Amino acid sequence: MAPLRNTIIPLAETNGWPLWRGPIGLLILFAFGMPLAFATWVVAIQNFVVEVAAFDGADWGWMQTVREIPGFLAIGVIMVIAYIREQTLALLSLVMLGAAVAVVAFLPSFTGLLLTTVISSIGFHYYETVNQSLQLQWIERRRAPQVLGWLLAVGSGASLLAYGALVLTWKAFNLSYEFVFFTAGTATVLIALVAWLMYPQFEAPEPQVKKMILRRRYWLYYALQFMSGARRQIFVVFAAFMMVERFGFEVHEVTALFLINYVANMIFGPLIGGAVGRWGERRALMFEYVGLTLVFLAYGGIYYFGWGVVLAAALYVIDHLFFAMALAIKTYFQKIADPQDIAPTAAVAFTINHIAAVFLPALLGYVWLVNPGAVFALAAAMAVVSLGLAMLIPRHPGPGHETVFNIRLTAPAE
Repeated sequence: MAPLRNTIIPLAETNGWPLWRGPIGLLILFAFGMPLAFATWVVAIQNFVVEVAAFDGADWGWMQTVREIPGFLAIGVIMVIAYIREQTLALLSLVMLGAAVAVVAFLPSFTGLLLTTVISSIGFHYYETVNQSLQLQWIERRRAPQVLGWLLAVGSGASLLAYGALVLTWKAFNLSYEFVFFTAGTATVLIALVAWLMYPQFEAPEPQVKKMILRRRYWLYYALQFMSGARRQIFVVFAAFMMVERFGFEVHEVTALFLINYVANMIFGPLIGGAVGRWGERRALMFEYVGLTLVFLAYGGIYYFGWGVVLAAALYVIDHLFFAMALAIKTYFQKIADPQDIAPTAAVAFTINHIAAVFLPALLGYVWLVNPGAVFALAAAMAVVSLGLAMLIPRHPGPGHETVFNIRLTAPAE
């Protein structure tokens, strides 16, 4: 009998399987395993490079630039899946991420940290690209918003576990960076190994195109991805920085904000998925972008009018919840896409999403020196543009009915 990991099982044959044993169970395992390494790296790397590697601002800037390059080059996934299956690439990418994080503290030089950053970033970005593709191929359209909401909650729970364990044990047990990074990275590698041994290779009914494609009818999806990436960069780079610069937040206070965010996502992730399913992608994204516009304007008001720290902290949490509604972009694409286009378009979209990451943080860093409020005003303007794009999504999107400009000849299937 062939090992289970070498068995190819069509998705149709998994109907009636226990949830944990089928493709959704594997996606849940993926969602739990990746953040253990990644969240630990995010929360500990800044202190490590300063305290151990003696990085200055230039070193840190180069490291961040290197970290984003694999995201911009995620389109390379298309070439890789021509030779190996997407599920296998997802497992290999998790191993790359976990292994690189595990050895971070053992290579504290500038060269060593650039090397581990490149490897972990390739693992992270290739995993995210393939994982998005597998989600859209494996999850039924009618269940997609709800299931994606649950996967968001699982990922937030894993991040919360990593952060909480670090907060509770770092000083209590006088942990070393070597132990923390090695434990977190190894946990992700072991979960990937379990996923490899326990699950067969699931086969979607539609074989994927193994070359780069850019289809004119997906233009709105591409535009939504670009704007999402640009807004996300402003938030990731400057929101937490504002909490430190403007209000003097210390490490444990910033970490507490992260913990609150993950708890909120665990609670509201499934509710957000349900809301997208009920409202439809158009209304959900319009609600998100109106909310983000107000949040970014309020961030600017903190600088212009001196609004307080409580409001700033509340906005930080609310901002995360609004961004969680971006899962509607995935389900919108799932509805309009040819099934065989999902994998190559996921790679193209991930690259488009990261275009802004190459230049926007550095450019806006100079704006920040002159007028921090202007950075958030620009983010609010981007949210308004995104709102305009969301209004172009039809109530019932589908092939041939990707935008409100297309006339649908047949009634949508309910």
